[in-house]
Amino acid sequence: MTRASNKVRWCLNKAKKELETSDRHRGLVEKNPNEALARLHIGKAEHNFHAALFFAKNGYSDWSASAFFYCIYHCFLAIISRFGYESSNQECTIAAIEMLREEGKIALDERFINTLKIDMKDEVEQSLIQIREDFQYGTD
Repeated sequence: MTRASNKVRWCLNKAKKELETSDRHRGLVEKNPNEALARLHIGKAEHNFHAALFFAKNGYSDWSASAFFYCIYHCFLAIISRFGYESSNQECTIAAIEMLREEGKIALDERFINTLKIDMKDEVEQSLIQIREDFQYGTD
């Protein structure tokens, strides 16, 4: 099993355990593929994309980073919805995307996945999540 597959299995187990005692989870749940939900996530991604451009144009580039992050994230949620997954955890969403890519179910350039990863130690460019955190928690 690959690292992504192991992470997805962990996320599925995490959600299952949490749903035994609550109606909410912070993991990954298998559901029926949901095209309608996928379209809603794409709509939210487009909304965030336009917000990011608006923020940048009007001198709020620090907010652009967050909007671009969530633009990509909602695209990922759309993809996993089409394959029958529901995620309440960013790491689990990314693991599901990586697993779908490894299984050949989606053709997605790895650099798009890497933009949302926290642990890009070997990358020259910063991940979008690091840029977002720098803008969000910093003073620049």
